[in-house]
Amino acid sequence: MFEPPVQRLIDEFARLPGIGAKSAQRLAFHLLNAEEADARRFADAIIEMRVSVHLCSRCYNVTDREECSICLDLRRDTTVVCVVERVQDIPVIERTQQFRGRYHVLGGAMSPIAGIGPEQLRMKELLIRVEAESIEEVIAATNPTLEGDTTAMYPAQLLDRKSVV
Repeated sequence: MFEPPVQRLIDEFARLPGIGAKSAQRLAFHLLNAEEADARRFADAIIEMRVSVHLCSRCYNVTDREECSICLDLRRDTTVVCVVERVQDIPVIERTQQFRGRYHVLGGAMSPIAGIGPEQLRMKELLIRVEAESIEEVIAATNPTLEGDTTAMYPAQLLDRKSVV
């Protein structure tokens, strides 16, 4: 419909979650009409993120260092870990300003129908952390769905045997 470079950008935006054809078209034309410096800054931000961001070696949050800023924060309670399904769940909890422990990102939720069991998630890594870091309390902050509840119950049953709350 549009010239190939414009249509390619529209198609790429449309591949993003929650972006339909009309939104993709609006975004592409916004960038086409933006100042050159603004468009380059946008492109550079995407490239920088892809090059420098990876998963924290401790909790699997996103970071540009070996460990994320939450794991490196000495004011955090190292004996408490909040288990979340996705990295995107962390800011939701952080906005409450009530939790002062660390996190563990599982990378999803158990779903037998989709073939996602504990082996596909970072459950083993959680159990290793609990032992290695002398974690005393594990809080499950999974989504309130059947999959989220199942995901929360799995480590709870395993950790209950180890006297971890």
